[in-house]
Amino acid sequence: MTAYREKTLKGFDEWLEQVEALGFDFVELVSEWPHYLTKETLPTFKEAFSAHRLKVTLHAPFSDLNLASFNERIREASLGIIRETLVLAAELDALVVTIHPGHCSPVSVRNRRKYLEIHRESLRRIARWGEEYGVRIGVENMPRFPILDAQTCERLAEVIGDVEIGITFDVGHLNTTTGNFSGFLERFGTRIIHLHLHDNSGKSDEHLAPGEGTVPWETLVPRLPDTTWALEVGNLQSARKGLEFLKNLH
Repeated sequence: MTAYREKTLKGFDEWLEQVEALGFDFVELVSEWPHYLTKETLPTFKEAFSAHRLKVTLHAPFSDLNLASFNERIREASLGIIRETLVLAAELDALVVTIHPGHCSPVSVRNRRKYLEIHRESLRRIARWGEEYGVRIGVENMPRFPILDAQTCERLAEVIGDVEIGITFDVGHLNTTTGNFSGFLERFGTRIIHLHLHDNSGKSDEHLAPGEGTVPWETLVPRLPDTTWALEVGNLQSARKGLEFLKNLH
């Protein structure tokens, strides 16, 4: 849904028709402004998808949320939004829900051990909700950006610790940090339950169509797990180009 450019959902059904015609199997809803998935918007989304064969994956809200905030009220509000999202995901029979890890703040940088403790406890609660509502959850690795956490496979593994939760492997994000695709796949293996595919120059999170940047797709694609693959690009033209590119390699 990063390719849906309208500010309202008035044209969403027609857009789904175009997506379906391109040959995609599902659409990843991104619950961000101005298209939040809420109790109020759920009927609109359900009605639109009922007219198509497309299935649904879901990206939970992430802007202005922090699952690892030291401020309990901010943390609890963030967790409450994630919990509501999981309930709504179950209503949509979503195949998987992607969440962002918490992010750093001045207080968390000075208190790393406590920050990690808070972070893992939030993820444990989210994992329990996933089991309760029957929703698969993947924690996503982050791109190069000052306050973001879990930018490498080693740090993502440290953040998650022993929490029983899945991984959403964002190929484009890793290309902006270490580019260690083999290490990521070897480290997480079957814990990877969802993929975000897009390209960039290796310097910033550009969300280009696969093949337009420096990701080594020819060697990477044969190694990617057999799970849901979501293209995170900016428009349907890029989606069409990316899909054709990946099909030629798969």
